[in-house]
Amino acid sequence: MSPEQTAVLEQIHTQKGPFLLFGATGSGKTEVYLQAVQAALQTNPLAQALVMVPEINLTPQLEARFTQRFAPEYGEAAVVSIHSGMTNPQRLRSWLAAHSGQARIVLGTRMAVFASIPHLRLIVVDEEHDPSYKSSEGARYSARDLAVYRGRLEGAKVVLGSATPSLESWHHSRPAAEGGRYLRLHMPSRIGPITGSTHVGTHSAIATRPNVAPTAQERTRAAAGTPDGLPLVRRVDMNHQPRNAVFSIPLLEAIKERIARGEQCMVFLNRRGYAPVLHCADCGWKSECPHCSAFRVFHKIDRTLRCHHCGFTERVPRACPGCGNPDIAPLGRGTERLEEHLAELLADVRRPNSVSAEYPDGEPVRVARIDADTTRLQGTLQTQLAAVHAGDVDVLVGTQMIAKGHDFRRITLVAAVNPDGALFSSDFRAPERLFALLMQATGRAGRDAALGAASEMWVQTFQPAHPLYAALKQHDYPAFAAQQLQEREQAGLPPFSAQALVRADAKTQEAAQAFLNTASSAAQEQMAQWEGWPEVLAQITLYPAVPMAIQRVANVERAQMLVESPSRAALQHFLSGWQSVLHATRKAPECKGLIRWAIDVDPLLI
Repeated sequence: MSPEQTAVLEQIHTQKGPFLLFGATGSGKTEVYLQAVQAALQTNPLAQALVMVPEINLTPQLEARFTQRFAPEYGEAAVVSIHSGMTNPQRLRSWLAAHSGQARIVLGTRMAVFASIPHLRLIVVDEEHDPSYKSSEGARYSARDLAVYRGRLEGAKVVLGSATPSLESWHHSRPAAEGGRYLRLHMPSRIGPITGSTHVGTHSAIATRPNVAPTAQERTRAAAGTPDGLPLVRRVDMNHQPRNAVFSIPLLEAIKERIARGEQCMVFLNRRGYAPVLHCADCGWKSECPHCSAFRVFHKIDRTLRCHHCGFTERVPRACPGCGNPDIAPLGRGTERLEEHLAELLADVRRPNSVSAEYPDGEPVRVARIDADTTRLQGTLQTQLAAVHAGDVDVLVGTQMIAKGHDFRRITLVAAVNPDGALFSSDFRAPERLFALLMQATGRAGRDAALGAASEMWVQTFQPAHPLYAALKQHDYPAFAAQQLQEREQAGLPPFSAQALVRADAKTQEAAQAFLNTASSAAQEQMAQWEGWPEVLAQITLYPAVPMAIQRVANVERAQMLVESPSRAALQHFLSGWQSVLHATRKAPECKGLIRWAIDVDPLLI
């Protein structure tokens, strides 16, 4: 292990935690998890560990690593998985194995936090920043926060790991003297034979070779301020590129250069389908969903219009339903269209040397796509990932599915095609999510130490001077977090305040909003008369009811009301007392047509 890994493990062994493991992509966080689990199991012959990942597609590769490491000592049955992609009998077998103690290690997604693990000694939450840990339907909970709470209840150590921690966790890991509750552990350097210092921000690969002239790549990295071992981030100003260009000329040339060297590239676009909408230029018709206030996405591969909210699917019409115009065209781009366009641009490029025996010299470049549409059938994701690892793919196109957690050893160039949308979102968490996603995508490049120094991340943007991209270029998450936390403190947003959303579903938008507004008025009129409650209400802000961003889904109208307080204790106290008022309000005549309501504490999407 590296000195950084050794130091981190020493702190995990000797301190109580909870711990926030802040490690760069490729710094060896998974090895730290493996070593920490090994130590926990050795302390007690009955000890068990829970390791959580944000998405199902990350479970198989993690299970393979844990099985390879622990099966020889503890048996094949010692490692089990729990996630929603399993059948009910499979989940039951895993649950019973954990409950009986036969399974020493439980791997899973957010639902695994509820598994019966009687001898739990360690909980690991990998990629703790990921919004997938938050359940916003059915039982509303944050698996990350529940993991911390469960660790406290059962006396188990908790390790939260991420290269881009959530701002809440980052804030909680400030020094204890400032009110921090987590212990922050640092692993800023990538694993690999990079000569020189292990500290981020130094460029000792040049400094430690005083008698050797630096290479052009080293000079570029030093000038850009890129930390040793991490990919060089290049920003492309799309204002200077041909109008409507999808791939800038420099990026396309860089991709061709990587292919010529037998290396792989990854193109990231977080939008699946061929195009977000079909459009008629004559009458303005768009492919709206009749059951939702959203557009149906055009999927060219099966010629369908598919709503990603309610699932309503129809064949693409031969002509515009509004005016009969046969010339209806797609607007925007999804991964399906991006894959097609990239294949056209690289049609004349040939593979110069054989990475795989299946493709002799002179074969066309192979472009592959991985997203939710290409991985619907069981086992297809593993097959596609195996093809990438084997070198049978030259350019991989995909959504966030390929940006997280995967260890692609031959990818040396990653490109983000259109990331600007989140910069001006009404959601105050959008920049945080974008930065995390881009950092995760950057981490897929140069994971092979022999290729790491030459790896690059290309970001095509119309806002190249934006502070988010400046921090990304320096791989400087602390600077980005400091800027975001300062803005949130000034605006009184989490983590400097506590929020809850009350959501209502009804047959009409009027009924949904009437329920929320009536409950709000009742709270201020009735609860103000309860003994001791005026002081609580003084710390609560109830905003008016508004339609949700997508206000109709499957013919159900949806509205929401934001509840905010500078004190979490006051918010919880208020919500506890308000529930009886909400139940009584449901019976009001103006709320006729209400279907359901729910309270979501610490919502991620507002």
